[in-house]
Amino acid sequence: MEPSMKPIRTALALACLAALPAAHADEGMWMPSQLPQIAAQMRQAGFAGDPAGLADLTAAPLNAVVRAGGGTGAFVSADGLVLTNHHVAYGVIQYNSSPQRNLIDNGYIAADRAAELPANPDFRVLVTVGFDRVTDEVLAQARGKQGRAYYDAVDAASKRIVAECEREAGYRCSIANMYAGTDFYRIRQLELRDLRLVYAPPRAIGNYGDEVDNFMWPRHSGDFTLLRAYVGPDGKPAAYSPDNVPFQPPSHLQLAKDGPREGDFAMLAGYPGVTFRHRTAAEFAEQVEWTLPARVEVMDALLAAIDASTRGNAEAATRYASQVQSLKNNRKRAAGELEGLRRSDAVRQRAQDEKAMLAATSAADRRQIQALAEVLAAASASRERDLLLGLVASQTQLLRSALQLERLRIESARPDAEREKGFQARDVALIEGMLRQVQRRFDPQVEKALLRELLGRYLALPQAQRVPEFDEAFGRTPAELEQTLERLYAATALGGEAARLSRLEAARQGQAMEADPMLELAARLVPAQIRLEAEQKAREGEQLRLRPAYMHALAAWRGKQGRPLYPDANGTLRVSYGSLQGLEPRDAVSYAPVTTVAGIVQKNTGQVPFDAPQPLLDAIARGDFGDTADPALGTQTVNFLTNLDTTGGNSGSPVLNARGELIGLNFDSNWEAVSASWWFDPRYKRAVHVDMRYMRWLMETVYPAPHVLREMGL
Repeated sequence: MEPSMKPIRTALALACLAALPAAHADEGMWMPSQLPQIAAQMRQAGFAGDPAGLADLTAAPLNAVVRAGGGTGAFVSADGLVLTNHHVAYGVIQYNSSPQRNLIDNGYIAADRAAELPANPDFRVLVTVGFDRVTDEVLAQARGKQGRAYYDAVDAASKRIVAECEREAGYRCSIANMYAGTDFYRIRQLELRDLRLVYAPPRAIGNYGDEVDNFMWPRHSGDFTLLRAYVGPDGKPAAYSPDNVPFQPPSHLQLAKDGPREGDFAMLAGYPGVTFRHRTAAEFAEQVEWTLPARVEVMDALLAAIDASTRGNAEAATRYASQVQSLKNNRKRAAGELEGLRRSDAVRQRAQDEKAMLAATSAADRRQIQALAEVLAAASASRERDLLLGLVASQTQLLRSALQLERLRIESARPDAEREKGFQARDVALIEGMLRQVQRRFDPQVEKALLRELLGRYLALPQAQRVPEFDEAFGRTPAELEQTLERLYAATALGGEAARLSRLEAARQGQAMEADPMLELAARLVPAQIRLEAEQKAREGEQLRLRPAYMHALAAWRGKQGRPLYPDANGTLRVSYGSLQGLEPRDAVSYAPVTTVAGIVQKNTGQVPFDAPQPLLDAIARGDFGDTADPALGTQTVNFLTNLDTTGGNSGSPVLNARGELIGLNFDSNWEAVSASWWFDPRYKRAVHVDMRYMRWLMETVYPAPHVLREMGL
């Protein structure tokens, strides 16, 4: 009989609290509710406010921080202006671009609200309005179960809680898993669906340096964009309509008139995606020895496929610009993570740490941890297949649409509470948005090239990892694959928006859809996907059941070490704090923490990606910086570094000073710190931010938008 999880969870909570007083200012993605417990450290670091006032994420200033697309944003006016990164809003810019009106290269300034451009239909801004602990409710029916039964019990309880939470229209709810299956929270968010483009700098400002400078320091990027959130005339979230009105946020951030200096306190709030700092030593080893090298290799191949199939085709290149940007970023991130984990010797250090931890752990916990290791080893047996088939579904447009429609048709025949997540009634609007945006992000030659690459790799897998349905659908040789793709894309009608949307109406009713070769293919593949998901759910159920024992042991061990234990990031609102700091990445190399416009000129070659726009170069030459210039440097700043703890998803997070004023916009990490999602190394961890004085100067002098500045109180 397995030991009860309740004592483990209670002990874990106590151990986490015991570890808090020893926290360091430069490490930790803290839940707002934890901040009162580290109030002394925050004040010592320089925070001028009351940390207890930050514990409520539904009150100012944290209720001004929102989830924007795949990153973070913040309200900066009473009329719903949302400030986020240029790269977070890149899909919005690309959606409104064409070779004839290239907003990516030229930027965009809406002259008035009537000129603000609708975002792609699947872009969302989520405003958190509730955060409640629901651990006992989630786990009530799971205790005593194992594997798939454990997973299903947690899944059913989570869906029930979410459904109750979403009874009022306009809200998006979710269940957040904290401390690896130990604690669960209900997140309630207002879902804003009508977003519009207000201000975007040209590419050669918003993405100055592109992949050459990505994850590098020094940086000189104006990586910001302004959107506006709209709601219906009744004040409730609504799809785009010319009758909609600007959203009135509960609060908005004020931009500081001055800027930071080295050593100044800085604080960041945002929605970091996922970190893995509490994973096992075996998972660390697999990440370095297989996962990251494989990810780099396949993303290189996908980028090469897109490049070859769009060469000489400006229309296709524009349609795939956002996907290329995402692939480049993820590829470079994986390469940097690999290098960083090796530099920090993370695999060896984690193995030594875990060995010592296990020696200090009870026999009952060790048995659970050994069982967890066996589950993880079993999952590794299909890792190549899972990577490739996951990319087949995520990196295509038409095939993904067909798979989504067929799965929706299957799920819609079931009671809503029993449907798979992502295919419930609450998800149909997002599926529709995805189907609508295909029109501007698809080219048949490019999609065939992507599938040729991914499925060609799949064909080379050992037989034990092959899936019969995929073999039958695509063939067993490259020649059969090629014939299938040519026949499929020549015959399908799903390239037309009307064809996709008409079939959506049938799918959402659980009815047969009008015949199409792509949908016939999906009907063969989706049962295989469901079968593989079932196997994965059984493994995930065991991990949910067993990981709390690992976390219990780790919490006790961290407490003995005097080290902090905060939950791994999981897309929920977190706060990190620290200071403006330079960097010494290697022997005899020292980086200042601030860059200036002089670096833009020094890097400029007139060729992409260092092709600074002439209006920017002219303004720099004039030296007309006004009150946005740094008084000590006597020139205009561009970016700055802090030691704030960040990861993917923190893009667009506001950076605040000791008074809670907006001084920066997070957009990147340095190359040496990309591995921080797994391993925090204070020698190297830095975050890169746009100095808000640079944004103000661009909007005042270079590409003026005085009406937008006035709205922000500037």
